[in-house]
Amino acid sequence: MRKLLPTLLFFLLFSSSIFAQQTSSIKGRITTADGRVASNISVKLKGTSLGGITTEDGEYQIRKVPVGEYTIVVSGVGLFTKEKEVTVTGKSSVIADFSLKENLSQLDDVQISGRKKKFKVDKVSPSLRLQTPLLELPQNIRVVTSQVMADQMAFDIVDGVTRNVSGAIRVGHWDAQYANIFMRGTSIPAFRNGMNMKTPWGPLADDAATIDRIEFVKGPAGFMMANGEPGGMYNIVTKKPTGQNNSSVSVSAGGYNLARAAVDLDTKLSSDGKLLFRLNVAGQTKGSFNKYNYNDKYVVAPVISYQIDSNTKITAEYTHQHVEAQALGNYSFSKKGFGDVPPSFFLGDPSLNPAKLNDHNLTLYLNHKLNKDWTFNAQLAYLNYSLEGGSVWLSSLDDAGNMRRYYNIGDELAINKNAQFSLQGELKTGQVVHRILGGLDMGNLKTWGDFSSSGTPDLQLANNAPFNIYNPVYGIPTANIPVFDRSKSIQVRSGSNVYATNLTYTGIYLQDELRFLEEKLRLTLAGRFTHTVTVGKTNATQLSDNVFSPRVGLSYSITKDLSVYSLYDQSFLPQSGADKEGNVFKPVRGNNIEIGFKKDWFDGKWNTSITAFKITKKNVLTQDPRYPNDPANWRVQLGEIQSKGLEFDVVGEVVEGLNVTLNYAYTDPKVTKDESVIKNLKGTYIANAAKHITNGWLSYSFKKQGALLNGFGLSGGYQFQFERVAGSGFTKSNLPDYLRFDAGLSYAKGKFSLSAVVNNLFDRKLFTQGTAPANASGYYTWIYEMPRNARITALYKFK
Repeated sequence: MRKLLPTLLFFLLFSSSIFAQQTSSIKGRITTADGRVASNISVKLKGTSLGGITTEDGEYQIRKVPVGEYTIVVSGVGLFTKEKEVTVTGKSSVIADFSLKENLSQLDDVQISGRKKKFKVDKVSPSLRLQTPLLELPQNIRVVTSQVMADQMAFDIVDGVTRNVSGAIRVGHWDAQYANIFMRGTSIPAFRNGMNMKTPWGPLADDAATIDRIEFVKGPAGFMMANGEPGGMYNIVTKKPTGQNNSSVSVSAGGYNLARAAVDLDTKLSSDGKLLFRLNVAGQTKGSFNKYNYNDKYVVAPVISYQIDSNTKITAEYTHQHVEAQALGNYSFSKKGFGDVPPSFFLGDPSLNPAKLNDHNLTLYLNHKLNKDWTFNAQLAYLNYSLEGGSVWLSSLDDAGNMRRYYNIGDELAINKNAQFSLQGELKTGQVVHRILGGLDMGNLKTWGDFSSSGTPDLQLANNAPFNIYNPVYGIPTANIPVFDRSKSIQVRSGSNVYATNLTYTGIYLQDELRFLEEKLRLTLAGRFTHTVTVGKTNATQLSDNVFSPRVGLSYSITKDLSVYSLYDQSFLPQSGADKEGNVFKPVRGNNIEIGFKKDWFDGKWNTSITAFKITKKNVLTQDPRYPNDPANWRVQLGEIQSKGLEFDVVGEVVEGLNVTLNYAYTDPKVTKDESVIKNLKGTYIANAAKHITNGWLSYSFKKQGALLNGFGLSGGYQFQFERVAGSGFTKSNLPDYLRFDAGLSYAKGKFSLSAVVNNLFDRKLFTQGTAPANASGYYTWIYEMPRNARITALYKFK
């Protein structure tokens, strides 16, 4: 890789035309007459194909404009069109700002032009702090919009959202209370608005009512935002006030007693549009294919923003999710094999108290434009995640299916605090444009957990009858149910166990994207210095690390809509705790090498990309197979794993009315070095991976087929996973292939729309997770996906 980058740079510099026409750029900011920023406004140069759309900050930039005189035309539905004459000399960027007046005769028909692309987006959100369009970025980033989620009727992030991203899979756990997503052979952390919210058990899976988009960043993603995994991360971008009437109300119903209602209120609190407010509220109740289980939740998410002046905005956001479930674990068990008992099998009991989970997330933002080229951003976030409940697991299972179940307390608390400060802008030295990004990233994560045993070796039924997985009997007498002692706080109860952790980190980063040859060639040079402290109960477990992580990327635009790139970057992730022998865990170190091609088609209506990667990850943790049933969940640290693969994505409107998401990924993650106490894992596959993954979703809207079909839509998709690894990677047993088909239809007229979908159309037995027995005395465990079920949603938009 060290030889590849200089060679490629030299070749591109001298093979590109040195006689290229001198160009410059035109940029500026557009506001309305009352001082509000004007986002999603069309900016074009009359008589040319050059132009763009303003960002959510009202900014635009038209690059590679040849020397000459031009007329800028600025327009937007609901606003009067405005023109301005400019002269491009090639010596410096031309600044052209606009203030637009509202066209009252059109306000009832206002549409946001940026939403015309239903599946495809061209830039990431400001929370990723990347100024470069996706086509030019030297990294594979996939974006799932809220429109895609609505089309697929996904009510939260675990509702099949990963189908839109090559190589991403969700591993079932805890009745889908948190996402647990794997990508490129590693578990990826959850971010919200660019801040790391990952805890050992959370955060709770984000509800669709709060989501504007989900950004899946492939490869090491901790460079700018926090320490992270080399496989990548996903970033939830929450809904913010827009200053336009995007309010709506929806009601939904479906199989297994699903009922849901959601309200989105997006409005102004002041006539000048400076004070904006948005409130999203959702309530949902649903049963389960597991007997007696259920899952009820509500979400409240208010956001308020204030535009202090044309350059400064502050925003405050609070999100609260509350979940109640009869049982978090919906595992099934058998000595014979996967799928040996029906999906209705329930490990818990209706006599036990339900589990209650709460997620509180408060975020404050400050955005300030220093001048035309430089912006300062700051944000603070606080996450409080808690669980109060009990955990049922098996202590033994015989060949006849008789099971002994024990009952543990299951209480958790995690407090995650983050602070970020960044400065980004652009400057020019000669013919080279520099896009500079630098910042400070700080965080502290404290966790507490109490999973202590109730002391009851078996949850006895009446008359001491055995609990049999093939003929289960429910109804534990009250006298046989253990009573947990919660008279002391979870901090006190957890203080002496391995679940009490305290991790603090501080990171400083700097990136320069150098743009050569009329910005066709882009070289990214970056680095991050991270200092971490893991608080330990002994001197041996008190850890302090100082790590430098470099990043080098190269991207070249062969044509205006075709680019090729290469990337090398590293990741660093501190870890707390130790194995059963007391060996303290070392930090995870990873590096990623990838190359790729990106292509926009038909004026950017749809996009294709292909990427090849190799990730090396050292000091990864995995379950200790010597203690498979120990509730302490002992883990060991391996020497090294390597994941290689290929990813292919197609997304966008391929023909008028037909939007497509299609992807394929080949992933091959293996243990390449085993320095653990086990010493026999080299060559085994990593758990929770599938060698072949392909997904597709098609959505067609009838627009020009006459009055009879106008407004109707058809949609459908598939999810396939082949050669799936079962268990913790120690066995060669594979999970059954995953093949799922879904189909839906919709109707929209004016402000009203109606959608319906049938998931798992052919009612296949699907598994989202599974573990094969490590030895003859063991058993199979797995989690079923929901059998065939239907959903229907009625939506009314107020604009």
